[in-house]
Amino acid sequence: MTSLLPALRGASGRTDSPEAVRFGEHVLTYAQLADATASLAARIAGAGRVAVWATSTPETVVAVVAALRAGVPAVPLNPKTGERELTHIVADSAPSVVLAGADDALPAALGGLERLDVDTAARPTEAGLPEPSADSPALVVYTSGTTGPPKGAVLPRRAIAATLDALEDAWQWTGEDVLVHALPLFHVHGLILGVLGPLRRGGSVRHLGRFSAEGVARELRSGGTMLFGVPTMYHRLAGALDGPAGSGDLAKALAGARLLVSGSAALPVHDHERIAAATGRRVIERYGMTETLMNTGVRADGAPRAGTVGPPLPGVELRLVEEDGTVLQDTTSIGEIQVRGPNLFTGYLNRPDATAAAFTEDGFFRTGDMATVDPDGYVRIVGRKATDLIKSGGYKIGAGEIENALLDHPGVREAAVTGEPDADLGERIVAWVVPADPGSPPGERELADHVADLLAPHKRPRVVRYLDVLPRNELGKIMKRSLGV
Repeated sequence: MTSLLPALRGASGRTDSPEAVRFGEHVLTYAQLADATASLAARIAGAGRVAVWATSTPETVVAVVAALRAGVPAVPLNPKTGERELTHIVADSAPSVVLAGADDALPAALGGLERLDVDTAARPTEAGLPEPSADSPALVVYTSGTTGPPKGAVLPRRAIAATLDALEDAWQWTGEDVLVHALPLFHVHGLILGVLGPLRRGGSVRHLGRFSAEGVARELRSGGTMLFGVPTMYHRLAGALDGPAGSGDLAKALAGARLLVSGSAALPVHDHERIAAATGRRVIERYGMTETLMNTGVRADGAPRAGTVGPPLPGVELRLVEEDGTVLQDTTSIGEIQVRGPNLFTGYLNRPDATAAAFTEDGFFRTGDMATVDPDGYVRIVGRKATDLIKSGGYKIGAGEIENALLDHPGVREAAVTGEPDADLGERIVAWVVPADPGSPPGERELADHVADLLAPHKRPRVVRYLDVLPRNELGKIMKRSLGV
C-alpha cells in the first residue's frame, strides 16, 4: 500500500479533474478535494486525534480525508448521539480539536474542544505531507454500545486498504463506477465503503443527503452504476416498486445499475424477491463489522442467493466454532463466526481487557455472529449469539429464518423473533409482528402454523406480540434489546 487514496496525489492544480463527490448541487472535483484536504491537513498535522462532526455533507468528507492525509486518527461523531454517550466518547478518545462545517451548531459536550471550521474551497498553503505507515491508526469508530458504554475500535490504514481492495476484486470495482448512497458518514458502511471506497478507486460518489426512492432513481438514471443501502432502504424501494412507480423510472433505474448492494443487517428474503420480480436484478449482500470491516461478499460474477452474504473475501480466513471453542468441521451446523486477516482492527482504545477477550490465542476475532456455511462456501448468517440464537427443546434455532417465514405471510409487514425463558423448552420462540392491517392482524395460531408448514414444527413461535413499529437504529438494524431481550 503506497497511498491510501492515490487519486488525490498529484491532483492539486489540475483543471480537468473528474468529479470526486457530489452532495446535491455541491460538487468537489478531485483537484478541489486535493486542495481543500491538503490545506486542512497542514493545519492539523501533529494533532493526537481529531473529532469530526460527521454530518452528511462535503465538509465531513474533507475533514476525514484531511485527517488521513495528515496521518492523524479521526473520530467520526454521530450528530444524533445523546449527551451522555457523546460525553463518554469525547472523554475516551481525547481529541485535540473538532472539525465541523461553519454552520454546524455543536452540543455542549464538545464545548471544551478547539473548533476548526472546514472550508471546502480552501487552497493548500504548505507542501504535501508524507504518507503514514500502513499500520498507523486511521480512524477510531465507536461501536453501538449494546453491552455497555461504546468502545472505540482503532482501524489502521492497512485494514481500510485491505477491505477496499478485496471489494475491488469481488465487485470488479473501478474508477469508472459512480456510487449512489444515502448512508450516514459516521459509520463503516457509509464512510469507509461509501466514500473512501470510490476515492481509493478514483471513481465518484453521489450522496443523496436524505434517502428517497426518487433520489435513487434520479442518480442511477443519470450515470450512477452502484447503489449501497441498508435493509430499511431496500424495503422502501420494494414498496415503491409495488406502487405506481413500479413500472416507471425507479424500476428502470434499478435494473440499469451494475450492482445493488445491501449491508449492515440481513435483507429479508421477501424484499429480495419483490425487487427481483420488479426489476430483473438481484440485490447482493456482504457481511462486516466495525472491528473487522468486510469479511464476506457475494461477487459481481457470482450467483446472487437471497439469505446469504457470499464467501469470504480475499485475504480473510473464516471458521465456525462451537461454544466450547471446538472448530466445526460440519459447517452446515450453526457456529460462531471467527475471522482473521489484514482487515481487522488493532484493538479497542483504552480497553486492553476487551481487546484481549475479543481475540483467540491464534489471532481470530470472535464476532459473536452465528452462521452456517453452504457447501460452496456461501455464508448464511443466523444472527447474533446473544439475541438471535434460540435454544429451544434441544434445538439450536436461528431467528432469521423464522423472521423470513413470517414475512412470507401476507398479513405481516415487519417481524422480529427473539427467545425468552421457558421452564419446559429452555427458551420459547417469541414473534414480534407489525401487521399489514392493524385493524385485522393475523392470529397467533395462524402465524404459528404458517411457520411450521414452511420450516418445521419446533421452529413455530409460541408467543406472538403485536407492535405498531419495530425499533430500529439509523442503519436499519432491529434493536432487539428494546424488545425486552
